[in-house]
Amino acid sequence: MPESLRETLAFLRQLRVNNSRQWFEDNRARYDHARGCFQDVVTDLIHQFDPIDDLSGVTAKECMFRINRDVRFSNDKSPYKSTMSAVLGQGGRKSTGRTYYFHIEPDGGSFLAGGLYAPSTDELSKMRQSLAENAKRFKQVVHAPDFIQYFGAISGDTLKTAPQGYSKDHPDIDLLRLKQYIASHALSDDQVLSADLIPHVLAVFKAMKPLLVYIENVVKA
Repeated sequence: MPESLRETLAFLRQLRVNNSRQWFEDNRARYDHARGCFQDVVTDLIHQFDPIDDLSGVTAKECMFRINRDVRFSNDKSPYKSTMSAVLGQGGRKSTGRTYYFHIEPDGGSFLAGGLYAPSTDELSKMRQSLAENAKRFKQVVHAPDFIQYFGAISGDTLKTAPQGYSKDHPDIDLLRLKQYIASHALSDDQVLSADLIPHVLAVFKAMKPLLVYIENVVKA
């Protein structure tokens, strides 16, 4: 099944250098096939997701993003994304609970990710407060062997100094300076096309889940 993503990557690679409505319409059948291949992989992931999280009733279409770009506030007026992506979670891409992000992009741009990506002021405040009071459980999560194997370390945009209300000498200041708390795992084109893609994606998301549970417990409190 993942081998079928070869045509998806090939289409996206050509779209990247021919990003116009005319070219897209001329190649609409190729796009439909490329998207269908990606949808099949997302469907397979959903069907095998039970050991990680309950996605019963969720469809691939609910999880997948449109290829059209929102260009209203962008200097780049290219009408289409040269990527395909999906959010796996109850409610699909509109989910407000635990979600797992699957992103396909040619030439080594594919990746898997999850965490606190665009937190509200309240969510970020709760996260920092929790870490400032006791970061032991969080450190257990991000120092777990599986987490280190797939993600290396937690990542995200960072403040240059201590956030307001926290001492720059706090023992966990590096965690408090983060504005995002993200686990990200890169996928090469060979991995995307491998027969082991789906088992690999499931293993990565399984290693990610403790972080998502931690974040959910903190920001939903």
